Amino acid sequence: MSFYGLEPVADVSVGDWIAARISDFGSRVCDVVPTGFDAYARVLHPAQDEQGHPVTWTEACQRTGQTPHATMLWSSIAPTINEMRTTGRWPFRQTARSSTATWHGREPAEGNVPTSTLVALLDALDRFTPAGSDCYHAVWEGWSWLNAGPMRLQRRTLLGGLAAPAVAPSGALPQDLLAGPLFRLPGRDYLLFRGPLRAALSIGVQEPDGHEERQSPDLLWPADRTWCLGSEIDFDSTVIGGSNQLIEALLQAPGLEAWPVAATDDLTPNRGW
Repeated sequence: MSFYGLEPVADVSVGDWIAARISDFGSRVCDVVPTGFDAYARVLHPAQDEQGHPVTWTEACQRTGQTPHATMLWSSIAPTINEMRTTGRWPFRQTARSSTATWHGREPAEGNVPTSTLVALLDALDRFTPAGSDCYHAVWEGWSWLNAGPMRLQRRTLLGGLAAPAVAPSGALPQDLLAGPLFRLPGRDYLLFRGPLRAALSIGVQEPDGHEERQSPDLLWPADRTWCLGSEIDFDSTVIGGSNQLIEALLQAPGLEAWPVAATDDLTPNRGW
């Protein structure tokens, strides 16, 4: 288990400002990160083609004949042949689709920012974070690898997602830490840590076979509260609120596919049912 450079936060009231500015438990941008920022951006998690190469959503649109836009849904622009068969996940995002092409590669990761995308995000956010300042890293307490025991029921409750059993890897967190104070928001509870911005790259678990599973923070913000990043566990994109200058930097950052969004924009995974 790795949380290198991070220490648990006992006084979770440091996140009360977020709870006061989160609109509700839902699928809008303002349900994931707080209201009140000058601007917001949506960073899309890359997909993979048949050869395992990263593919942007805009590139996928070019292949499937769709038009990219800020609130597009992966299930609408790049349908798979059989989502249930290829991913083992209940196909709750099956929708009426106009595309005639089919996606044969892997879909974007949900609830976890791929490492290369996270590095590019942190590079951009670092410019707007005071040097030497700590950040708060919130990790959803329901991830199976956090919990000891042979089986954990993951609570994926947003928008009809079904709970699914998952085997907990070895090296789970001590139960006294899991039993400690949780940072609570509508519909989600989090373990809260404090440490440097780039410690976001250290969160994860290493299996006995050497395989490393990394997890990006579900929420991340600096001590001065000038921006906030949110990766909802059921979303294949990440949203950030901050100053106009920060959002423009994200939109121009190399290695990111980012779009400007409004706080009230709806990113419902199964929108269109």
